[in-house]
Amino acid sequence: MYPQPYLEYLIQFHAERDYFECHEILEEYWKESPPGERKAVWVGLIQIAVSLYHQRRGNFAGAVKMMGSAIGILKRERTDVQSLGLDPDAVIQTLSQLLAEMEDRKPYRSIRLPISDPALLDACQKLCSARSLHFDSESDLLDAFLLNKHTQRDRADVIAERQRRLAERSQQRSRSTDADK
Repeated sequence: MYPQPYLEYLIQFHAERDYFECHEILEEYWKESPPGERKAVWVGLIQIAVSLYHQRRGNFAGAVKMMGSAIGILKRERTDVQSLGLDPDAVIQTLSQLLAEMEDRKPYRSIRLPISDPALLDACQKLCSARSLHFDSESDLLDAFLLNKHTQRDRADVIAERQRRLAERSQQRSRSTDADK
């Protein structure tokens, strides 16, 4: 009933507390749709995870910016939020309270997205159980890899893709310049 990447996002969000991975999973899923058909709700969920990643690392400016943007998107996309088994009003309330804490530079705390669909919650809990994880775990604030994943992950594929795109653009410019002669 729900896309598998969304379930994975929820497990990373609530059990692993790997917000960087949440971002990666949903961004990849979001990009599978053609640009004109991409749903903004996915961006809102991605931004929640990015915001929490920043807050946990003490980057309050980044956390506030991302959370404010996420709240704006999710307010506009209430129907899509509800179709994802979340309670839109409770989501906005939870995130607004968290935003106020971020603005006051309060330390990170693990939160739970308000899941309103019992079947979704059950599916997440079963997936966690099968992986020996506990849904609603607290974040391990001593896990340096989890806290600084963006600096410690293998980025060879990202760098190779960036170089490929630069070379492609350079070839296009070269062809365009040749055509103008």
